[in-house]
Amino acid sequence: MSLMQWCDGRIAGAESFSTPLTSHALHYGTGVFEGIRSYGTDDGGAAVFRLPEHLERMRRGADALGMRFDVAQAAEAVLATLRANGHRDAYIRPLLWFDAGGLGLDVDRLSERLMVATLPWSSHLGTHRVRLTVSPFRRNPAKALPPLKLCGNYVNSILAKREASQRGFGEALFVDDHGFVVECTGENVFLVKDGRITAVEHGDALPGITRDTVIRLTGAASRPVRIEELLAADEVFLTGTSAEIARVEAIDGRVFPASPVGDALAARYADVVRGRCDTAHGWLTRV
Repeated sequence: MSLMQWCDGRIAGAESFSTPLTSHALHYGTGVFEGIRSYGTDDGGAAVFRLPEHLERMRRGADALGMRFDVAQAAEAVLATLRANGHRDAYIRPLLWFDAGGLGLDVDRLSERLMVATLPWSSHLGTHRVRLTVSPFRRNPAKALPPLKLCGNYVNSILAKREASQRGFGEALFVDDHGFVVECTGENVFLVKDGRITAVEHGDALPGITRDTVIRLTGAASRPVRIEELLAADEVFLTGTSAEIARVEAIDGRVFPASPVGDALAARYADVVRGRCDTAHGWLTRV
């Protein structure tokens, strides 16, 4: 049986939906999406982690493209799709895109469509520590493309990830022309030095919701970081909805022997997202 999906107000099997080959988003990447997680809770239920914040960020992306986006409708669609699939631990992908109406660059007359899919989840970086390489590519500058989850933005990430994978690395690290760390292809970056946690801050980086969660949980400072400082850290870890807390084994030839702070934080994060502690701060939406 195929997974159920929500599209334009209707839930049905994935094979029930289609989009034309002349869909504007297919040709130009004119869409906005989110990556959201749900987790099984100890009482046998499930909860979505920081759903309002994810959908608010999606709304900002929709605004940038001039698209209409109903946050309340999207929230209910997420919950309805999870229930239809019976998913607890799941990755949730809402997507709003420009569909039919022409292939020009004026989008004002195009139709819009909204879908939600939920999938059984496993971290895209796995549970092992990840090896990074500094990418020869540069991150999209915010003055050219705003750091939002616009579909077309992620061609930049795909090119960098593909190049890193071809050289045997698990992830690519973007550094700007002045030597400041930006982010990875789908994760924000943190460092640990002398027990102090620092969140890498850069105007071209996506304002990550998992990044914000870690800052709130730990009181980490947020500031610009040069690549030399990152390489001199005691630990480096990455944060993202799919990656959660991913500990870094190495950056090119610099090997980090252990990740005690990252390991402890990963365990704490798992307790938070599954509602096992009081530090969830109202971050869980019950399914």
